[in-house]
Amino acid sequence: MDILKNYIANRWADSKEKQCIDVVNPATREVLGKVPYGKKTKTDIDMAVTAAAKALEVWRETPVMKRVQPLYMLKQLLEEHIGEISRLITMECGKSFAEAKAEMQRGIENVETACATPTLMQSEFSENVAFGIDEFMIRQPVGVCACISPFNFPGMIPFWFLPYAIATGNSFILKPSEKVPMTMMRVFELIHQLDLPEGLVNLVHGGKDSVDAMLDHPGIRAISFVGSTNVARYIYSRGTENGKRVQAQGGAKNPVIVMPDADIEISARIVADSVYGCAGQRCLAASNVVLVNDSKGNIKEALLEAAKSKLTGYGLDEGVEMGPVITPESKVRIEKLIEKGKAEGANLLLDGRNARIPGYENGNFIKPTILENVALDGEVINTEIFGPVMSILNMKDINEVIDFVNRNKYGNMACLFTSSGLTARTFRSRANAGNIGINIGVAAPMAQFPFSGWNDSFFGDLHGQGRHAIEFFTQTKVVIERWPREWSRKF
Repeated sequence: MDILKNYIANRWADSKEKQCIDVVNPATREVLGKVPYGKKTKTDIDMAVTAAAKALEVWRETPVMKRVQPLYMLKQLLEEHIGEISRLITMECGKSFAEAKAEMQRGIENVETACATPTLMQSEFSENVAFGIDEFMIRQPVGVCACISPFNFPGMIPFWFLPYAIATGNSFILKPSEKVPMTMMRVFELIHQLDLPEGLVNLVHGGKDSVDAMLDHPGIRAISFVGSTNVARYIYSRGTENGKRVQAQGGAKNPVIVMPDADIEISARIVADSVYGCAGQRCLAASNVVLVNDSKGNIKEALLEAAKSKLTGYGLDEGVEMGPVITPESKVRIEKLIEKGKAEGANLLLDGRNARIPGYENGNFIKPTILENVALDGEVINTEIFGPVMSILNMKDINEVIDFVNRNKYGNMACLFTSSGLTARTFRSRANAGNIGINIGVAAPMAQFPFSGWNDSFFGDLHGQGRHAIEFFTQTKVVIERWPREWSRKF
């Protein structure tokens, strides 16, 4: 079984850590590879930082128009190999092939957006702020930047950061999740074909020891992270304590509201896709579904039928819409939360536990599940389940809905389904969430916009993607200069 290598200074190299853990296909339980995991990965981080710092000396002085040229080729390579990479995502992450391909397309869009860095980096100039004095601002690279990426989007999330970091003149180190390292290894094989300085981009494996080494290393100036809220808070706290810029995307408990004037059939289908897409393992997954004045149960019934229709199985099999959760431990945790919801008084409208998929009996499968009337003061309504579980609540009007949304300790996304423009405008104005969807299930911003998040869903000031990424990976320098005429005559 192959032990996965690091990519440092444009070369594949063995880790200094000999202890490994298995990379496992969550649908088949097949071991795909072994990834280094232990304290000696700190040495790997040191090596990567040294290589990245050396590359930075040359790269930061390279004109921005030249820095984006490799990104054009990277976009082409990713498009040419999108099927192959998507297959890898399905094998190690578990999502369906269609979901994996859509994920990679969003990553490619970020590479394309970063190609506009020559314009996005432009700044301000003021002539004659005082007699004979001009003042202007320039953007310069931060330095060596690092990304700690999660298991649930192994192909997309690194591209929220990597292309912007190098386009703005920084060098970059990626630590993929130890659960899904193979996707980005294949991407780095494509990156190896680019004409990049030695050590500009690096990939290092490992777990918490690698993360702590990144957070503590004085040579790393900025950290990007996506994961759970508890870990995001830890990353932000330890990183900023060490003087680093940090953007740390946390978890979520996203509410989706269906008003009585919404199109029931379309809304139910979109909401079900939002809840069960990627088996609910995404920070934009719909979770608490609020039905307003559904006295006849029409919306509830439509949601139930939409959930039942989801085909669960191995993501590479034809027609499969939902795959397994990532690990057996995740499966156990989710099933305990379903039972907890029942204990708190919820009605188990649809039970996806004890799922058996023919041919994949050992997989980590949970079928679509629905808990109805979850307790408002319970644990389940406030816990990010990160699995294919819909919690249905009933409320009377938009004001009660907004109060409920704004009590949420998270603030990643909130969505509303309605045919009323006034209701939609009220909701988008008053709902406390960084991403708002109107008649959209998963309000995932396009690459030109920041992936926003509020409250416990985000720690930092500048998010991934778009102009926020440009600002995060640059530091501003204000220049105030004067050239008196009598001085110019002396030269």
